[in-house]
Amino acid sequence: MGRAMTSSEGTAPTEAHVPFDMADAATAVIDAAGIVVGWTTAMEHLLGYPAAEMVEKPADMLLAAPEDAAKAEGIAEQCRRQGGWGGLMTLRHRDGHLVEVGLRVSALSDFLGRECWLISAVDLSKVPSWALSGSLLEAFLVRSPIGMAVLSPDLRYVWINDMLERYGGIPREQRLGRRMRESLPGLDTKALEAQMRKALETGEPVIDYEYRGWTLADPYHEHAYSTSFFRLDNADGNPVGVCYMGMDVTDRWRARERLALLSEASAKIGSTLDVLRTAQELADFAVPRLADFVTVDLLESVLRGEEPVAPPRRTLPAFRRAGQTSIHEGTPEAIAAPGDAIAISPGSPFAACFFSGEAVLDPVMDVSVTAWTGDSPDPARVGKAREFGMRSLMVAPISARGTILGVASFVRTRHPVPFEEDDLMLAEELVARAALCVDNARRYTREHTAALALQRSLMPHDLPDSPALEVASRYLPTDVRHGVGGDWFDVIPLSGARVALAVGDVVGHGIDAAASMGRLRTAVHTLADMDLPPEELLAHLDDLIIRLGEGRAGEEDTAALLGATFLYAIYDPVTRRCTMARAGHPAPALVTPDGEVTFPSLPAGPPLGLGSLPFESAELELPEGSVIALYTDGLIETCDQDIDVGLARLSNALGQPGMPLEDLCSAVLDTLLTSPPSDDVALLLARTHSLSPGHVASWDLPTDPAVVTSARSLAVRQLAEWGLEELMTTTELIVSELVTNAIRHGTGPIRLRLIRHDVLICEVADGSNTSPRLRHARTTDEGGRGLFLVAQLTRRWGTRYTEGGKLIWAEQDLPAAA
Repeated sequence: MGRAMTSSEGTAPTEAHVPFDMADAATAVIDAAGIVVGWTTAMEHLLGYPAAEMVEKPADMLLAAPEDAAKAEGIAEQCRRQGGWGGLMTLRHRDGHLVEVGLRVSALSDFLGRECWLISAVDLSKVPSWALSGSLLEAFLVRSPIGMAVLSPDLRYVWINDMLERYGGIPREQRLGRRMRESLPGLDTKALEAQMRKALETGEPVIDYEYRGWTLADPYHEHAYSTSFFRLDNADGNPVGVCYMGMDVTDRWRARERLALLSEASAKIGSTLDVLRTAQELADFAVPRLADFVTVDLLESVLRGEEPVAPPRRTLPAFRRAGQTSIHEGTPEAIAAPGDAIAISPGSPFAACFFSGEAVLDPVMDVSVTAWTGDSPDPARVGKAREFGMRSLMVAPISARGTILGVASFVRTRHPVPFEEDDLMLAEELVARAALCVDNARRYTREHTAALALQRSLMPHDLPDSPALEVASRYLPTDVRHGVGGDWFDVIPLSGARVALAVGDVVGHGIDAAASMGRLRTAVHTLADMDLPPEELLAHLDDLIIRLGEGRAGEEDTAALLGATFLYAIYDPVTRRCTMARAGHPAPALVTPDGEVTFPSLPAGPPLGLGSLPFESAELELPEGSVIALYTDGLIETCDQDIDVGLARLSNALGQPGMPLEDLCSAVLDTLLTSPPSDDVALLLARTHSLSPGHVASWDLPTDPAVVTSARSLAVRQLAEWGLEELMTTTELIVSELVTNAIRHGTGPIRLRLIRHDVLICEVADGSNTSPRLRHARTTDEGGRGLFLVAQLTRRWGTRYTEGGKLIWAEQDLPAAA
């Protein structure tokens, strides 16, 4: 071929592989020396040269670049060997512009047997489709990776490509000429044909129509397909059929389904902070979405809220069944009920999963040997596996924050398809999400238990019984999530048969508020033992909280004390008088024996820790059988009602004379708490009782030392009247010492009082503010042992300051007979 043309692609396809239909191609003939010897009119139209100008001219003048002729000999050799060559070429037009053509070169011989070449060219710019040949087009359609078919107007198959044949699993010979519903029983062919009729009638294509179903190619798995339909028209614009193109989008559908499933799982698993409830939610969610039978087994330590500890030397720890669900009602496949201990064989998949921390997949489970039980078959497990046809198993570790909390098992019995790797991945995702919820619930259980234990240790376990007051109480935390709070109450016995009532509200909820409440309660007990009046006790408490807050700003326990409210009341059964003071707390309710309810006007006082205003007290005289109601604001304040409405409802609930206090407590809560409380609620009810004059004896004494003998005689006679002869000796000594001290170290007037209560109380009051001091006298001292003897002979003793001076008191236990 001499100076022949080369492909710009550098390839040399054979004639059989030329991708162009050359029926309308421009042709020329070139001899062995590269001289044009034949030129057609079509070639003149293509390159602008008439035959007179090209014949007898070298062909290389048509090349766009001289270097294109460098491979001419190689092309000529290929043509001699294979009979032809085809490819792309850039030629130069007569006017100088370049023309992109598709070429085919064929070897010829003239009548003398001389070698020559037939050149055929197609203008690519004027044939955008590259004039694809019918054979190439058919090969393209038949071998396309997208399933395609053509149906007649009556929706019968007339053509199907290879991919669609594979999708359906039915040979094309059995589908051609038939309707879709006759060969695809696993698909919703009615809906598909409706889409095709829509395309035929409207001429508008249907794009990306998704549907799911099974075919004979894979009858045990549901597949998803995306299909587009469009109408085929002839040259006159009349519809001659409908074409649909589809592709298998099962992977995309499964990924989307998995995301939707995991999103749904996030909403349905872990709805509470309860370990057992979370485990059961995992089992309920997985059946029947993933498995036919699911069990969730957790470590015993996890159920108790403890930190799970890795067992030594690959020893299985104790497990308990935490949740299980089945497609069968009552879960008959299970060998244990929720809460039961689970026996695990060390060689079972369960144990292998726990020790390795990796999920185990047994697609086709051998129920007769070791699928459930490992090397030591458990007859109960094997029997259940056989009875219900357990055929496929997955076991996944319940692991959170690097710690294995338990194991979840997934079993298929009715589902015909074994578990696959995709199922195992989904199971691991579900278990991983549930594991975090289980661990959060475990941590909450531990913290909640600790907070409740702390609060129970700080709150009064049993309110002290006293002839002066009958008490009943209730405490309700905000909700189960917080569990504990800062509201509290207390009943504190004081000297002289008196009783103190306390109620407070610390800011916040949870363990910090409970700890702050405990600190406040301890401080109140300490100050109450000093027998301080209510207003002085509040002042000392306020100073204490201010000192605690200095230099510790921002700490939660101290911040909870700042702004705490508190009410303190002291009831004296001898005088039936009650002295109260409050620090920003709601005023108590007083209920008379006939059921009249009032809210006394007490000086409000600022909340504790502010130190801005002084505290004041008020004193009230209460009739016998009155009820004092102390409460926190959570009882009367809610988000949907004003405080006045709450006080009115409280008044109505308390106005039930004669009702036992326990029943009255319940009635108050039932009336006021019609919905879960928005704040902690504490309620303390106390019914007052007075001491009759027969239980109290008092005498005014002169400041003469000779009166000590008379005081002893008065006390002994009174004890004889009360039948307390056993206490006469010690009482004589106590009266003698206390009266002597009052005469020697105090000022008049002096008053001796005996009170028969649940203990025998001896009080000596004088006008001095000097506090007595207990001394430990030396063996050589002649005095100083009086108060020491009193302390040894009595249950307890102390000093209480009064408006007119001080009072020294001592208590003795009554004899068992009394």
